[in-house]
This record gives sequence, structure tokens and C-alpha cells, in this order.
Amino acid sequence: MKSSNNRKLRNGILALGLGLLIAPGIFAQEPQAAGEPVPTAKFGIKGGVNLTNLYVDNVKDENMKVGFNAGFFAKVPLSRVVSIQPELLYSQKGAKLTYDNIFGSGEYRFNLNYVEVPVSVVFNVAKNLNLHVGGYASYLANANVKQVKDNGDNNTIADLNEDDFHRFDYGLLGGVGVDVDHFTIGARYNYGLHEIGKSGSLSGNATSNSKNSAINVFIGFGF
Repeated sequence: MKSSNNRKLRNGILALGLGLLIAPGIFAQEPQAAGEPVPTAKFGIKGGVNLTNLYVDNVKDENMKVGFNAGFFAKVPLSRVVSIQPELLYSQKGAKLTYDNIFGSGEYRFNLNYVEVPVSVVFNVAKNLNLHVGGYASYLANANVKQVKDNGDNNTIADLNEDDFHRFDYGLLGGVGVDVDHFTIGARYNYGLHEIGKSGSLSGNATSNSKNSAINVFIGFGF
């Protein structure tokens, strides 16, 4: 049942992403108001909250983990409608997983911390409102696994660190933003396309078929 629900969730997310890809093309056809000023390039800082999960196969339960993201962004307009927005972020990801299998019946929190480079195409669909679609690449800076409940079971999972996971990750992103003067706020969904665990290793077996999944809520200031 859990696998079926996960598939439905992922299919829904992909459908949402397709919608985000199609919608800007529709809105971008709207003419711009005469005399509207041409946007200028913007640089700034941003930060916010990450709500992340891993959706691991064959675990008893999985729960969202709360982390943060922070870093820098640039917004470079190509026209009044379209901009390119590269970013450099430190982003905390992971999940809390409960096992009841060969790894025992423990509960573990996976903390995966990435240096992340998202690149978005930003479509201005209305005054102050924009849509973001694009992708990201990231490097695993550090990782650790904490045993949440000490029940005396096999705790070898808690020995995993960044060397046990794939260092590089990449995926798709989509979201919305609101710009008011120098401030920007918004939310995105990041969908990983690369498994985090190394195949045939303890990390690969403990995080079977899992990929990063993150909702980012952010606020930024540009100048």
C-alpha cells in the first residue's frame, strides 16, 4: 500500500511539474504594458525552511525531516517576461526512517547536507507573481545518521557518513515566487533523479531506491 501511495504522489508531482512547464508558455503570450520599465539584474541573499523526505522502499515508516536552506542568488532578465535565476545554497535534506527488517527495528534520522546549485527559468505571469521551472545539481558536503531510539538492535546504520553515499545529486524543480520591491518570497518542490545510496553497499540497501525530495519555503532580499 505504501509503495502504491508513493507512486501516486510521485505521479502527481510530475503532473504538477508538467503543468508548471506549460503554464508559462501560455502566460508569456500576454502583451506587456506600454512604457513598462525593463527589469535590471538583481543579486541577493536568501534562506528558508526545507521539508524533506526520501521515500525508501521496504521500511516500516518514513517521516519528513525539517532543515534549512541559505545562500545567494542572481536574477538576470532576458526580457520583461523571462529571467534566469542561478543560486548557490547550503541545503539540509534527509528523512526519519523506522526499520523492522534485517537492520533491526530501530528509528534513524538521516542528515544529508548539500552544497546546491539550482538554476531556474523565471516567468513573470502577473505583477509581482512568477513561476520557476528548472533543475539543480548538488554535492554532498557531509552526512550522518542518528539513532533516534536506542533499542539495542544492530546500529551499523548509525556508522554511515558522507563517504557511504553518492556525493553528487541532481534533479528537477518547480515553484512560485512573489517579488515586492527588493524582497522575494516563495516555495518550490525539488525532485531528485539520482539515488542517494551506493548500489550493493550498506547505504544502498538501507535506503533502497530512495531519492531526495524537498519542499523549500524561502525569503530573499535582492539589491
